[in-house]
Amino acid sequence: MRIFITGASGWIGSAVSQEVLAAGHEVVGLARNDESFARLQAAGVTPHRGSLDDLDSMREAAVASDGVIHLAFKHDFSDMAGAAVTERATIEMFGDALAGSDRPFLFASGVAGLKTGSVATEDDPVPFSGPDAPRGGAEALALSFVERGIRPVALRFAPTVHGEGDHGFVQVISGVAAEKCVSGYVGDGSNRWPAVNRADAAKMVALALADAPAGSRVHAVGEEGISGFDIATAIGEARGIPTASIAPDDAMAHFGWIGMFFALDTPVSSAKTQQLLGWTPSHAGLIADIESGFYGTR
Repeated sequence: MRIFITGASGWIGSAVSQEVLAAGHEVVGLARNDESFARLQAAGVTPHRGSLDDLDSMREAAVASDGVIHLAFKHDFSDMAGAAVTERATIEMFGDALAGSDRPFLFASGVAGLKTGSVATEDDPVPFSGPDAPRGGAEALALSFVERGIRPVALRFAPTVHGEGDHGFVQVISGVAAEKCVSGYVGDGSNRWPAVNRADAAKMVALALADAPAGSRVHAVGEEGISGFDIATAIGEARGIPTASIAPDDAMAHFGWIGMFFALDTPVSSAKTQQLLGWTPSHAGLIADIESGFYGTR
């Protein structure tokens, strides 16, 4: 099959592209600039010029494909409303381009915010929808495409997709620890943070492309919930700095914007995904990757 992937040169997308290629498919990747164009070519991916702001270009690639994996997103915390508008417009465009074709449409979503304090599963619907919702209500909208003759699949990624080269949430938390000379956790540190190794996540996406049924939600989660205390302790030991509790009321002042996320208790299961796809996460866990020095600790 010829698979069009947005975000194909990104942190998750570059690994997904290799798994899809290894499965015997041709991969066409969205290239928003010369740098991503060159990276895609070097990786054996056919570049397609365009961006999330160029709906016509993405529509052209989608129509010419046998399926779409949409991973790109504008991670601009200064304009999340604008990012949501762009995401909804992109989802709507793919729906129009693929309608009536029975082609797969896999799209990035997340597990953060599904539940707090108890384990979320694939059966839990996203608690928000509509144009004003986070990510423009993309998950609910895209899953409704079942009725339009499309095979939509929600790829719900853990908030931390880790590995060497990751610059996401854990890297930010580690950077705060270096700046403050103390590795902090919120309250008693019992809150749980789900994570997945990038290689495991990419494998799951390739399996979902082949086998996930229309309208399904699959969880790219390798570890159900690692405590904030354990994350902070691993960072502290790797950096050679003390570990300390940060009062919940002081979390934002200490950690900055990421404090609101690091304090959440959001454990997530992937048991049903593993059973559905025959997927078993097998690569290093988050604590092992921190100890390996992947987060500015070596």
